[in-house]
Amino acid sequence: MSHHRPPSPISPLRKGDTVLDRSRMDSVEGHPFNPQADVDAFEAPQMAEEQELAFQEEGETLSPLAEAQQASRARFQKRMDSIVPTIGREGSDIKLNLYKGRTIAVFTSGGDSQGMNSAVRSVVRMGIYLGCKVYFINEGYQGMVDGGDNIRLADWNSVSDIIQKGGTIIGSARCADFRTPEGRLKACFNLLERDITNLVCIGGDGSLTGANQFRKDWPDLIKDLVQQGKITQEKADANPNIQIVGMVGSIDNDFCGTDMTIGTDSALQRIIEAIDAVVSTAQSHQRSFVVEVMGRHCGYLALVTALASEADFCFIPEWPPPSNWRDILCAKLQQQRKEGQRLNIIIVAEGAIDRDGNPITAELVKDVVNKTLKYDTRVTVLGHVQRGGAPSAFDRLLGCRMGAEAVLALMEMTPESEPCVISIDGNQMVRVPLMQCVARTQKVQAAMNEKNWELAVQLRGRSFQRNLETYRLLTKLRTVEKDNLSEGHHFTVAVMNIGAPAGGMNAAVRSFVRTALYHHCTVYGIHNSFEGLANGEFEELKWGSVTNWVMHGGSFLGTQKQLPSHESLPKIAAQLEKHGVQALLMVGGFEAYNSCLILSRARKQFPALRIPMTVIPCTISNNVPGTSLSLGSDTAVNEICCMIDKIKQSATGTKKRVFIIETMGGYCGYLATVSALASGADNAYIFEDKFDVQDIIEDVRVISEKMQKGVQRYLIVRNECANKHYTTEFVQQLFSEEGGGEFTTRINVLGHAQQGGSPTPFDRNMATKLSARALEYLITQVKATYDPSNMKVYAEGDDTATLLGLTGRRVVFSPVEELARETDFTHRLPNHQWWLKLRPLLRILAKHASTYHTEAQEDEGIDTHAGYTA
Repeated sequence: MSHHRPPSPISPLRKGDTVLDRSRMDSVEGHPFNPQADVDAFEAPQMAEEQELAFQEEGETLSPLAEAQQASRARFQKRMDSIVPTIGREGSDIKLNLYKGRTIAVFTSGGDSQGMNSAVRSVVRMGIYLGCKVYFINEGYQGMVDGGDNIRLADWNSVSDIIQKGGTIIGSARCADFRTPEGRLKACFNLLERDITNLVCIGGDGSLTGANQFRKDWPDLIKDLVQQGKITQEKADANPNIQIVGMVGSIDNDFCGTDMTIGTDSALQRIIEAIDAVVSTAQSHQRSFVVEVMGRHCGYLALVTALASEADFCFIPEWPPPSNWRDILCAKLQQQRKEGQRLNIIIVAEGAIDRDGNPITAELVKDVVNKTLKYDTRVTVLGHVQRGGAPSAFDRLLGCRMGAEAVLALMEMTPESEPCVISIDGNQMVRVPLMQCVARTQKVQAAMNEKNWELAVQLRGRSFQRNLETYRLLTKLRTVEKDNLSEGHHFTVAVMNIGAPAGGMNAAVRSFVRTALYHHCTVYGIHNSFEGLANGEFEELKWGSVTNWVMHGGSFLGTQKQLPSHESLPKIAAQLEKHGVQALLMVGGFEAYNSCLILSRARKQFPALRIPMTVIPCTISNNVPGTSLSLGSDTAVNEICCMIDKIKQSATGTKKRVFIIETMGGYCGYLATVSALASGADNAYIFEDKFDVQDIIEDVRVISEKMQKGVQRYLIVRNECANKHYTTEFVQQLFSEEGGGEFTTRINVLGHAQQGGSPTPFDRNMATKLSARALEYLITQVKATYDPSNMKVYAEGDDTATLLGLTGRRVVFSPVEELARETDFTHRLPNHQWWLKLRPLLRILAKHASTYHTEAQEDEGIDTHAGYTA
């Protein structure tokens, strides 16, 4: 079913309008989820949007999977990109020992990145599950050339307890030898000794290009080895080809062909943690800080960091500043100090240049500010800190999913198959042609060398473009460049938080306020949800009112779990009319969605409610229909994984212990499932996937078997409302009884700590973009329903009460009235949840003797032709 809807009768925008792509944790592109949906790709140019929205597939009735594949192919053909991916096998039936007797090797090459261990673990365990013999190649290509003990057989326990570790346990190294024919000949011989003709390469574009060259040289290398008498002709005939599948491990997110590369999200988290710490000392002393981040040829880290940290200025290689950047920078900083701002943050990518190609270094920026403004200015160079630390939940999950798909892709390749890269497109695993991606990636650098900056930004993809546009908008000088953006109207808009607090709420409010002010609107913040609305707790917000809101969790406006009632509706309507509110944004969870539905249905009775209203889903539970990912859920999953890591560490010296960890989420098992997969837990009990006593006893059996083989710890994650009878305490007692004293059991209820902490870069960035888009959409609807004769707004259609959500790699405005038909209000759940297809992978990677269960691949709203971007 498509999310493309007919044009609105009152608005030139369509209800299926694309605005953001996050599966990317800017992945908003990607966090599954992108991600890690960057959940960050925003809308294409308007012309492309019109074409995409007008496009619909017609044909005979197909199975859900076939329909999704057909729609995906059609969409990819429609787009102008030359990189055409193939849909992966995630969610398909994968039988145990399906490829018994095959051989695979995995290696990591180039710079390390967080999440590589997760990918290695997934390759090994999926390979073993399929019946393959799996080898490690230590030290990358150098280990392949040197051979010997560098190539060793892996077993299940070889990758135990590594998912939370940074770097790569099998090592990575640069290798000059492999660039020579002689070096590749040695590598070929070492692989043939073990009958290895299937390689999984985890690295950057240089590593992947080297793997492709190796594949092309293989037949000649075989002939040379036969002629030298090192291998027999029979050995050569049995191994005529080598197959390559790649995964991109790079913190720079500089590879065209995937929404997100392994390690980028973790690097962003390291950067943001450092900048949050710098902000406190900068405020104390009224300092300016120049922060240098990695990105020699790609400004992605710097750009997203600028958005997620409220930086005042950002220097990136793809979009150099004008020649008078010194004057512009100093004028901006000076004006902000006059308005009472106590600190300034300036982000510099290590490869930043000006329009003439001259380097812009952190020290240079510091000297400019020091000498011109006499501000106390310091430089912080983060360096390799960005590569260190535990991987984020998004990178762990991305590694798990990509690794499993890489093994399946290898096993399905034929001698004629071209090497491919496993990529994430929205929430979907796909396979893309390796060398096409490399060629496009190299075009970016070529454009920069030619000083064709517009083309360089374009080649980076729509996500990068939208990031740049949003940064430029939100960091403008207070005197905006354009006059009369609202065509003479000065509308009044309001924003409120509803439901439990979640990471990203404050960032969403900040973005909405500043975008509204840019459009010359009056903006009210409504305190304390509907109680505050009914009591008239309105505050007019200015530009400076929301300064430094992005980095904070919780809700500065105040939020409560309330719904409009018969008693409060008249007061709510009266206050909206009193303050002249012409559009309303609600940021919150299921209560916000339900409240929008209630308000829209009360319009006939209360004319003041006939205003455009939009909901941005913001809840850790991720249980709101109309979106695959809610603000706050990424932050919560990271908090859960951090706590599970500590629980696992506490058991280091403990023998044979089972931990039962209870997560929040109401009836929604998203947090339990995703955090279990990202933390290496053994199972997750959730409401959506029914279980009984026999299933729990089966887990006890598995626990016993694993502990007999040396495993000392077992982790079960249970959603708080998984089953009203099989409580966490009941599960513990059953484990203790059935375990027969072979292990001890402990309960850990994580509680409200899951709602705390600073928002992740993903949640900050997605909140910023969604709110900016929501404001633009609301203003468009206000214009379309505004009657200048009485200065009233008459918004009555279903499409004027919407929820702005991420579906696939598209963000759509869905009427809440339509979403009501897709909602289980009793359990506060959507009827369809994409992440359920991840559960078979969880069971396989935990060594459950089960197979993939077919999950209908979600094709609703998956815009797999919406763009392969870096």
